[in-house]
Amino acid sequence: MQLGKVLIMSEFIPLNITILAGGISHERDVSLRSGRRVADALTDEGHTVTVLDPGANLLTTLTEQAPDLIWPTLHGATGEDGALLSLLETTGIPFLGSRGPAAALAWNKATAKELVLRAGFATPPAIALSTETFRDLGATSVLEHLVSAIGLPLVVKPAQGGSSQGVTIVRTPADLPRAMVEAYTYADTALVEAYVDGTEVTVAVIESGDGPTALPIVEIVPVDGVYSFEARYNAGETDFYTPARLADAVSAAVSDTAVAIHTLLGLRHLSRVDLIVDAAGTPWFLEANVFPGLTETSLVPQAIEAAKQTLGATYSTLATHARAAQ
Repeated sequence: MQLGKVLIMSEFIPLNITILAGGISHERDVSLRSGRRVADALTDEGHTVTVLDPGANLLTTLTEQAPDLIWPTLHGATGEDGALLSLLETTGIPFLGSRGPAAALAWNKATAKELVLRAGFATPPAIALSTETFRDLGATSVLEHLVSAIGLPLVVKPAQGGSSQGVTIVRTPADLPRAMVEAYTYADTALVEAYVDGTEVTVAVIESGDGPTALPIVEIVPVDGVYSFEARYNAGETDFYTPARLADAVSAAVSDTAVAIHTLLGLRHLSRVDLIVDAAGTPWFLEANVFPGLTETSLVPQAIEAAKQTLGATYSTLATHARAAQ
């Protein structure tokens, strides 16, 4: 189901909200930008907001603050691998976002792909390779086998992580060794995936009191053809179309697929599902994001605005629902 209008709560109750932003992952700067933008939007709506950079005293500080709601905007392992979210649940303080076990499933791209595949959805064939396996079986032999088994072009990326860090599209065998090294810079396991030619899209899924619902689809067209980290966060390096330039039937299938995968993985409140739509109109699942970016160039804010809603009103509704639902 695609969202035409975000549900806005009829009765406003100001909340004391602590936003977690920063951390020590490769995506620290993005997290800080997301946190500040969410804080500004919620403050404008009348909420009291504190931005907290997680550290050694995080749990003690949260217990002392006792906010009405915790809103993590942490990207990378420190926020999205499920460990911190499981700890937050032990505090008894409501928090926005998926619970730890569900986040752990989505964080591991290979695991998420397998669950999605078993549920009958399309996802590109892939092989996950740890650094130990890659080394012990002989890098040259493994690379030759990958090209033979999967074919070219293919995509190499860290099996955990976001923001397109360490992602390479490999078009020739000579490009594969460096792509593996780049992926291993960000994770101990690399995912080598078949390349699907098509339209790159992403769907934000939100829960604001009426079940999980898809926001308008965002179509991603990088200027240089690759949606890299720089293309994500530097204005002008990517063209976006919201709603995506897809036929109505294809758009409906993409939105339904995103909502189904959000539910399948057990995600909560807010997620983003990335897909490729091929020439036949089939959506291919790539990955699910537990805490998608909320910066000034991120995709979820674009989808919210395309739904004719303000960021402040939508974030306020999400926060109110997340607190009430726990």
